[in-house]
Amino acid sequence: MSVELDATTYVHAKPTTAHSYILPTVFDVLGNHLDGSANDVFDLGCGTGGAAAALAEKGYSVVGVDPSSDGINKAKINYPELPLKVGSAYDDLSKEYGTFDAVISLEVVEHVYDPKAFTSTMYDLVKPGGIAVMSTPYHGYLKNLALAAVGKMDDHFMPLRDHGHIKFWSKSTLNTLLLDTGFDNIHFEYVGRIPAFAKSMIAVAQKPA
Repeated sequence: MSVELDATTYVHAKPTTAHSYILPTVFDVLGNHLDGSANDVFDLGCGTGGAAAALAEKGYSVVGVDPSSDGINKAKINYPELPLKVGSAYDDLSKEYGTFDAVISLEVVEHVYDPKAFTSTMYDLVKPGGIAVMSTPYHGYLKNLALAAVGKMDDHFMPLRDHGHIKFWSKSTLNTLLLDTGFDNIHFEYVGRIPAFAKSMIAVAQKPA
């Protein structure tokens, strides 16, 4: 049986395949930046709760939102103990939830129509001196050249898939977005293959204290 996906529908209530190579690095980043007394994390775009649940298992206190009511309903069934709710980066989330030592957003920004509003909300959710951790599919010259050479650009960009990726980020453009938002001390990790052909990149950005 086929499943029609729309902008509010999720099929799986568990970490996605991408999380298998993204989350270990996210855990390392959080462990390196947060001390034992600072471990509250906000998951912006939490989907069906898989990443939030994995973070909770590591001892982090996690709060998350996602605009998909279907995704949040699945999260509540599978992880009823987690405070995951329907919400959007276009809402005033810091007014409702406060600020956090870290805000994560995994494989989300490539779906966002207004990335400046998105990262502004992230910034407002981060405590001074805290960090934002954002992953997105990696787009670099060598990787794109290799995809073009083997005829895989259409498969990679998926233009015929509804509600798919609409922004394609490089290190340079994502770095500029985060700097313009007010973050500093930005660095990148590359995951899922060697850096030049990475599946995803993870931007780590600090909010000035």
